[in-house]
Amino acid sequence: MTSFYLSKPYEPPQAPKTLPLDRPWALFGGISPQKFMKTYWHKKPLLIRGAIPAFKLAQQANEPLASPISADGLFKIAGNDAAESRLIQAKPWSFTEGPFQKKTLPTINTAHWTLLLQGMEAHHPAAAKILSWFRFIPDARLDDLMISIAGPGGGVGPHFDSYDVFLIQMAGRRRWQISEQKDLSLNPKLPLKILQSFKAEQEWVLEPGDMLYLPPHVAHDGVALDAGCQTWSVGFRSQSYKELLQEGLWRLAESLEDIPELEQHFADPMQEASASAEQLPAELIKQIEGKLKGLKLHQISNFLPGITAYLSEPKQQAIFDSPTEPLPPDGFNKTLGRKTLKPHPQTRILSLGTTVFCNGENVTKGQAQEVCVAWRGLSSRKELTGSIRLKSTNKSSLYEAYMAGWLIF
Repeated sequence: MTSFYLSKPYEPPQAPKTLPLDRPWALFGGISPQKFMKTYWHKKPLLIRGAIPAFKLAQQANEPLASPISADGLFKIAGNDAAESRLIQAKPWSFTEGPFQKKTLPTINTAHWTLLLQGMEAHHPAAAKILSWFRFIPDARLDDLMISIAGPGGGVGPHFDSYDVFLIQMAGRRRWQISEQKDLSLNPKLPLKILQSFKAEQEWVLEPGDMLYLPPHVAHDGVALDAGCQTWSVGFRSQSYKELLQEGLWRLAESLEDIPELEQHFADPMQEASASAEQLPAELIKQIEGKLKGLKLHQISNFLPGITAYLSEPKQQAIFDSPTEPLPPDGFNKTLGRKTLKPHPQTRILSLGTTVFCNGENVTKGQAQEVCVAWRGLSSRKELTGSIRLKSTNKSSLYEAYMAGWLIF
């Protein structure tokens, strides 16, 4: 047990497939996920000392743990075209987007800089494992894991987020100040979204293994106290109702292509002579109203497939590559029984009842029963293992997703 905790660098464990939602977790300071959601989620901040016990145990043994990803490792990822990276420098404030060559980045001992790397779950397995700890929160809410590495005094200035975030300290120390102030106006003279006025109400210094949860619109300012300070941020997105309804309506409109009777043209043999030719015909209004009632567009069940498809879309920066040596359909089928099939780190899979959406597509529509069962397993467990054999891989959405790079062995 001790040798596991003192692994260097720290290796986050994969969360168990079935999370004990009603039992105390160290991650939340000895309360259960159920209690956390009821008491804190989307309501009030929570500071957890020793959320990752391995760091404290290692410190007590005089063998401090390193972050799962070294500074050099993060700098290397920042040079990757597929990675989303930003460099923020203070005094004065400036903002630059990557990719970055290592020689263009400040050294870790240089003051007042921060490098932000988004979507790290796609670039390092440790980040993906950290995300597995939070699967008691619906996948539809998950945004990504961002890593911030900074020199002394580095930060992004006092700001607020419109989403829930867990701030996990992984290397060095960071001082956090927070405020539940109502004034969230931004300074228009700065290139970053920095608050015009910030009045700290609470302050803590987080050490490796500590975690701070913040609900939306809580003003906060984090400043690195040590060289190479790393904070890992697990963010949970929250779209506006306008965005959700627009996307749902757009996809609902697309689905009308599947209703042949709507191809018929409007006809008005009962139209009378009109003295108000400029007005939209009452007969047209009447017939469209009838069609709308028939489509039952007022029922939310008609909107939810489009909304689920939208929420399952990958991030715009996601890149999927086909297998370098793709298996033929029969080879894919045989491999299913021997190897584990997993979603690509940037793949999103969501379910609406028994219907499964992957990267914006309904992957169970028109599919054989065993393919639908396989997709439901991928959606709930994020992996497919066991002696699975498809009767046929012809036009199988599972095989098509593999060929597109959405699923990988």
